[in-house]
Amino acid sequence: MSVVFALATPPAKSAICIFRVSGPGCLLKIPELAGSPLEKNKKFYLRSVKNKSGDIVDRVGIISFKGPDSYTGEDSFEVYAHGGLGVMSMLVDIFKSLGFDEAPPGEFTKRAFLNNKISLAEAEAVVDLIDSHDRDGVVLSSNTLSGDFTEKVLGFSDVINNLRVRVEGEIDFSDEGESFFDSSLPNELSLLVENFKLFVGGCLNKKNHSAKNKVMFVGPVNSGKSSVFNRLLGFERALVSEKPGTTRDIVESEIFYNEASFSISDTAGLRETDDVVESKGMQFALEQLNNVDLVVGIFDSDEGSILDRFAELSKEKKYLKVYNKTDLGHVVREGVFDCMVSAKTGEGFDGLKKLISKAFKSDISGDYMYLVRDRHIGLFQSSINHLENALLKLSEDDGLELIAEDLKLARGDLNEIIGVKMSDSLLGDIFSSFCIGK
Repeated sequence: MSVVFALATPPAKSAICIFRVSGPGCLLKIPELAGSPLEKNKKFYLRSVKNKSGDIVDRVGIISFKGPDSYTGEDSFEVYAHGGLGVMSMLVDIFKSLGFDEAPPGEFTKRAFLNNKISLAEAEAVVDLIDSHDRDGVVLSSNTLSGDFTEKVLGFSDVINNLRVRVEGEIDFSDEGESFFDSSLPNELSLLVENFKLFVGGCLNKKNHSAKNKVMFVGPVNSGKSSVFNRLLGFERALVSEKPGTTRDIVESEIFYNEASFSISDTAGLRETDDVVESKGMQFALEQLNNVDLVVGIFDSDEGSILDRFAELSKEKKYLKVYNKTDLGHVVREGVFDCMVSAKTGEGFDGLKKLISKAFKSDISGDYMYLVRDRHIGLFQSSINHLENALLKLSEDDGLELIAEDLKLARGDLNEIIGVKMSDSLLGDIFSSFCIGK
């Protein structure tokens, strides 16, 4: 394999940036990169990196790993530099001048899998962990990444192997007086099916969990939607003005609170207007209501007709009524609103965050242990089908050769889950979804 490199941190201005390098012979290039070799592996060194002209690009940290004792299983090293865009660009040029190739998405984890450092299921869990947007996603992905999931699948594979050996032993040696098959085998196969189904029941499909919680703010003009939006985010994301119709398009951002994340959108205030742009913004907001999970109405009065109008717009969606501008001291009818806040002072915002978080309270019970994907679910179901077919054939005395084949196919499905056998095209599909540098 060639030596590859990639930026492992986002390509944006930050305190530091980290580059990963991996491949045979890469450690021999460190003196060219940093001016001198590193005395020991797994020890952090400070070195000055220079370009071809001899100019110092940055004073960086470097740590090396000797294969197979590394993430990829190959010789590798990491460079920690200041997170300036100019520094990143110059380091890329230097790596290329050393003959390193830019790594495609997921290349480092793919190499870890190919070098038997992790199973395929664990490799997939890496990107699932990075994609996780709440506590449950993190915990379930980490359980898979830890190797526990692979160990359980291998355990079921061993049980299938033992049953298959007994069936095939009966086929091959029954004429010689050897007995491999007895009345306990159907019971053991039945118990395997039951235990395996319980295990699969503890696996949560990522597709059913990874959808982001979408929140949309609606309300009349000048009720303070954008001010509430900005206060909730903690910085000025939406334009705020006393002039009606300031917000003309949907402004979206994300917030993380109470171990969950939410995608929150601010929309144009609804009113009668001759402004074509503002009118289109309002129409777009109304259309997008169908795509959100929670509607939050922001109001600065308790006028019934206005409240009813927005309650009607929210239709069957989860809906919160929020009164803004408590700092003005206006008297509002008790029990009309779910929450009372002041975007100016920040009063009531802890309560608003709790209400939003409660609306999306996870329904994941403690019964789930692992986060899996569609392909895992399909292979699990296929394996269960083969095991149940084998059990049915046993009960009907339908031929040991057919039973052995069903057991073989059931084991093959489990092999594919952890990557014991895998087509190159499927590997390409899996790792193409990874980020660069991972």
